[in-house]
Amino acid sequence: MAKSEKQKMITGELFNVYDPELVAERDVARKQVEALNALGESDPATSEQRVKALFGATGEGVEVHATFRCDYGYNIYVGDDFFANYDCTILDVAPVRIGKHCLLGPKVQIYSVNHPADPKLRRNGAMGIGKPVTLGDDVWVGGGAIICPGVTLGSNVIVAAGAVVTKSFGDNVVLGGNPARVIKNLN
Repeated sequence: MAKSEKQKMITGELFNVYDPELVAERDVARKQVEALNALGESDPATSEQRVKALFGATGEGVEVHATFRCDYGYNIYVGDDFFANYDCTILDVAPVRIGKHCLLGPKVQIYSVNHPADPKLRRNGAMGIGKPVTLGDDVWVGGGAIICPGVTLGSNVIVAAGAVVTKSFGDNVVLGGNPARVIKNLN
């Protein structure tokens, strides 16, 4: 039996971004995100409930400031004590797993989606490829940083503001630059 486009998306295979099931699921997520963003900071308890309903799984103490953006929501998994500051985007075509006690600065972007190198497949943005992103515990991503598809960061990692993380790194490091590199070890 042939895989659905959603199955292909989640397993990291080339998939049709405009598949009707996926379009409908993005529409549901968009409505949930709009309701979350409309709250602003006026009702933290309701905001947390909306985040818990949107994300695939959360720990306790999750806070997401407006304006937040994601594709599906159900592919985002965060641990206890998660904070996303203003204007964060998490494109969750593949799973995005974020550990406990993690902070995302303003305008942080996490991408788990890519497009094919072949221009014929890339035209009109119709085809995508998902690559999971994983952040360990106690990760702090500075404002404006970008985490690219397929990246895994260990625990106790600090990503400097504006860094572009294109590859994986282990525990206890400070990353900075474009492309990001280790600028300090944290022992």
